[in-house]
Amino acid sequence: MARRIIIDTDPGQDDAVAILLALGSRDELEVASIVAVAGNVPLALTQKNVRRVCEVAGRADIPVYAGSVRPMVRQLVTAEYVHGETGLDGSNLPEPKMALQPQHGVDHLVDILRAEPAGSITLCTLGPLTNVALALVKAPDIAPRVRELVMMGGAYFEGGNITPTAEFNIYVDPQAADIVMRSGIPITMMSLDVTHKVLSTRERVEAMRAIGNRCGVTVANMLTFSEKFDRNKYGTKGAPLHDPTVIAYLLRPELFQGRKCNLTVEISSELTMGMTVVDWWGVTRRPANVFAVNAADADGMYRLLNERLARLP
Repeated sequence: MARRIIIDTDPGQDDAVAILLALGSRDELEVASIVAVAGNVPLALTQKNVRRVCEVAGRADIPVYAGSVRPMVRQLVTAEYVHGETGLDGSNLPEPKMALQPQHGVDHLVDILRAEPAGSITLCTLGPLTNVALALVKAPDIAPRVRELVMMGGAYFEGGNITPTAEFNIYVDPQAADIVMRSGIPITMMSLDVTHKVLSTRERVEAMRAIGNRCGVTVANMLTFSEKFDRNKYGTKGAPLHDPTVIAYLLRPELFQGRKCNLTVEISSELTMGMTVVDWWGVTRRPANVFAVNAADADGMYRLLNERLARLP
């Protein structure tokens, strides 16, 4: 039986690739819905980008919801300098025709988690955790109903990518991340410590283009645009491919390595705001609340991605 997932996302080119990886894996993953959040670009664009990606994959049947327009406490920080003004620059995808669901995304999360059998829904978060945190504040009873939350966010050994100590998704809404980390939900964290080891080199991108279908070409075009920033920043042969690690982990957990440990989010100091403090060596003796992933079989992940992209239109 396919595992039922809800994707919470702020597309972003790498978010789009993650969505396509999930949609190309119908035997193993059933995408119950997708909820947009403000992050890489404002909500008006992220909710539109989710629908554009669903349509290019031929899945206009997926219910798409718009969630939070801003973080819980802080002002919204966006990343057009990486993703372009639309968030999906390079894709050339048309305006979406499929409808946006009228219900607010946070209310949808509460309602579906209450309605579905406990332990039947896995949350896949690819952006700031605002929607999930607000759902937990509104309805704390949903926490034990979540099977698992697999998230892209955080950094420890690798350092930050928006400040010296903070990863972008956590930095955008650190208060939300703090709520989620304290929720008791089983959490797997795909941080920069692992995503910086799965680089979208030119050879890997061109292999996606060579698939020849519209989704493969679209992904290659998007990554050709977005990888320029990180290649220039890090001086590497490719850019980190962040969000697809979440879906790849659900499909092939054997491709990844990590350990259970305690994680706290810095929400007091402006100098280190949004830092994810990972107690890798267990020095605090605080209980483990995340499975922190820090290693991956990059070749295996890209083989999986290409295989699933080839199943799409």
